[in-house]
Amino acid sequence: MNRLTCLILISLAVAAAQDRTVVLRGSLHPRAQARFDQGRADAAMPISYATIHLQTGPGLEAFLDDVQNPRSANYHRWLSPEEFGNRFGANASDLAKVTSWLQGAGFQVHDVARGRHWITFSGTAGQVNRAFRTEIHRYLVNGRQHFANATEIAIPEDLSAVVAGVRGLDDFRLEPQATGSGGARGLAPDDLATIYNLKKLYDAGIDGTGQTIAILGQTRILLSDIQKFRKVYNLPPNDPKLTLFGADPGTVSGDFTEAEMDVEWSGAVARNATINYVYSSDVFTSAEYAVDQNLAHVMSLSYGGCESYNPASFRAVAQQANAQGITWLVSSGDSGGRRLRFGRYNGGSDTGTDGGVPGQPA
Repeated sequence: MNRLTCLILISLAVAAAQDRTVVLRGSLHPRAQARFDQGRADAAMPISYATIHLQTGPGLEAFLDDVQNPRSANYHRWLSPEEFGNRFGANASDLAKVTSWLQGAGFQVHDVARGRHWITFSGTAGQVNRAFRTEIHRYLVNGRQHFANATEIAIPEDLSAVVAGVRGLDDFRLEPQATGSGGARGLAPDDLATIYNLKKLYDAGIDGTGQTIAILGQTRILLSDIQKFRKVYNLPPNDPKLTLFGADPGTVSGDFTEAEMDVEWSGAVARNATINYVYSSDVFTSAEYAVDQNLAHVMSLSYGGCESYNPASFRAVAQQANAQGITWLVSSGDSGGRRLRFGRYNGGSDTGTDGGVPGQPA
């Protein structure tokens, strides 16, 4: 066999290997249904800051048990993001393999997590279609335009042991919890201090001093609104930090009120804490960044949705937060069981997988 023949055979073998793919089960969003389909999205449509989540290494569950066990030598021995990456993140070879594949498919790679279990990238719908063997379509759901992959995505077979999932190929976001209804009575910061007996803490000097709280969001807020709130209620001046990750989402009307309320009231209770508002185009992205940069001792996420909509691959982000000693608070839902009773989020405002009529019991 001559040299030319050998090179041809090697090239064919490489091409064949690259052509073998594995479907990522569960990668089709439940709301990307045929009845809402408005057709294929323009190939040039930008898709920004999607995330490939990578598999975490063995031993993580055992470590998380130990770090909370007072009898363990690892009790409260929190990790830095780099230590998490060294122990449980992907190795350098696997990171290079995934990054090389993304770049070869034409994507721009932005960030490799310090914890080494996710990579962010941007591109176009056309690039997503080719790389992930799917089609990005437009969907009209509850009167709002969205985009999403119309079929489950696929990845190269040789990455199947490395990749845990892909998030951000659609714009079905978690939604802010309800912020009140007509006729509701409001509370002032001192009302909360009375109701929850916070004055004893304040008198003891426990007022958030030295602590940082990350409020997670997916909209821009106005610093002047926060300043006005604190002035009206005689709270000491304490401007929040504003931390943007990725593309600026601008002011999103459906999220704006919730985000400002979360910033205002966290600062109204922990009056001298540093409030860091971390935002991006997707609150999940905000969370992964806040954890990976170790931005706060406490994080608060005031968004919700049907649990079937949450990416399973995001679990490692919560585990990294746990390993770093971050307390992560999530709202339980302002409408409580009413949402669950009807089998869909927000009392029927969102059409779930049950196919029922919005606003009516299933």
